[in-house]
Amino acid sequence: MSRADDWVEAEFFRSALTREAGATSDLLSWLRRKNEEIAAQVEEIPLTELRKWRIDPHRGDITHESGRFFAIEGIRVETDWGKVPRWEQPIINQPEIGYLGILAKRLHGVMHFLMQAKIEPGNLNKVQLSPTLQATKSNYTQVHKGTRPRYLEYFNGEKPGRVLLDQLQSEQGARFLRKRNRNIIVEVSADEDVPISDDFRWMTLGQIKDLMRHDNVVNMDTRSVISGIPFGSHSTELLKYLSALSSGDQVNTHLMNSFLNGELHLNDFPGILSWLTELKCRYELQVKRIPLRSVSNWVNTGERIQHEHHRYFSVVGVRVSIRNREVVTWDQPMIKPAQEGLMAFIVKRINGIHHFLVQAKLESGNFDILELAPTVQCLTGNYRTGQNEYSVPFLGEVLQAPAERIWYSAMQSEEGGRFFEEQNRNMIVEVGNEFPVRVPANYCWMTLNQLHTFMMFNNYLNIAARSLIAAVSF
Repeated sequence: MSRADDWVEAEFFRSALTREAGATSDLLSWLRRKNEEIAAQVEEIPLTELRKWRIDPHRGDITHESGRFFAIEGIRVETDWGKVPRWEQPIINQPEIGYLGILAKRLHGVMHFLMQAKIEPGNLNKVQLSPTLQATKSNYTQVHKGTRPRYLEYFNGEKPGRVLLDQLQSEQGARFLRKRNRNIIVEVSADEDVPISDDFRWMTLGQIKDLMRHDNVVNMDTRSVISGIPFGSHSTELLKYLSALSSGDQVNTHLMNSFLNGELHLNDFPGILSWLTELKCRYELQVKRIPLRSVSNWVNTGERIQHEHHRYFSVVGVRVSIRNREVVTWDQPMIKPAQEGLMAFIVKRINGIHHFLVQAKLESGNFDILELAPTVQCLTGNYRTGQNEYSVPFLGEVLQAPAERIWYSAMQSEEGGRFFEEQNRNMIVEVGNEFPVRVPANYCWMTLNQLHTFMMFNNYLNIAARSLIAAVSF
């Protein structure tokens, strides 16, 4: 790694440690005011009434008249992973790679990020904190005939800037068919005059992470981008000094050490990579696109498409009117969950450093069979009452954890452009010596430093894992 890279990581770390007195309450007040100011109306409508969308009379697939944006199709899945060898389901097919871009600038010597108060039709609370640029290819090529997304010129090369982060990262593998976005952070010079409206604010990384302590404030796309921000690997001796710079909270110090320590670990990186590679070679995932109308166990009522037992999710239509968008009114299909879900990491101190219990998880839309996921990730059943159609390992350890061992807990929304009012409980829970180090074959103990090394490459950590990592503060 070059000295320039080391400098950027140090700047990111300093921004993560920087908070201003009263900043969180001020930013929350700003978001509440934007919610009150923005005129928005979102209503569910029958799928048959969607304007500019068509339901194919032969296949039943739902597509846009332009042939762009996305489609709702059917898939048939066959695998030797887990206890369900075969199933069919609707899925979102959106082959375009979109931009999730954040503009960075040094203000008063500290790196700040230009964040947007943005409304999406599926958001529970309308306005959430979004990246500077959040646009599909159909959006930024103006297929919708709307206005050009603001700040696109900083991310497509029209204006100069220094790329600090550039990754392709996956979205929800159970809902999207091999969907990825370009997660990118571009720094402009300190003297660059970047015009901003009241919908945008400069803020430090520490301030963004503080906002993640609140329910449904920071949207999924922001969480995805900031999860990839590197802070470097350091020696145990140096971390003794850096620990004095953290907030002083013991949990934050433990998390910082797990994130920055490149020396202490239970499993070395080649061993972890071999573990994951062996699992990918052992198991198969075959996904075949099929007509939506022929998907078994799913019913098109005319109003919506839903599972015959009302499980998983449904496909609904919505009519949207939002004043400050590139297009102010439109219709679209969306995915509506049957219930909220739970995403949780279990952490345990091993060999002097806290490790995260990671599972290798297969989902139908994954690019490469398996991705690294949180210890617990359940979307398909009611975890609060135990009404799941399959057992969820370690669910009890999460739900029954005493308050003093819950390091993080907040409701976080899924992406509001495709998912209608979907939120999941995000948690980080510590376990003690009573919890075994030896775990099932598809689980592995990893430090945050090791997890973040995998994040530098495409399609290793799923969106649930990245969302939780984004919440880690120092």
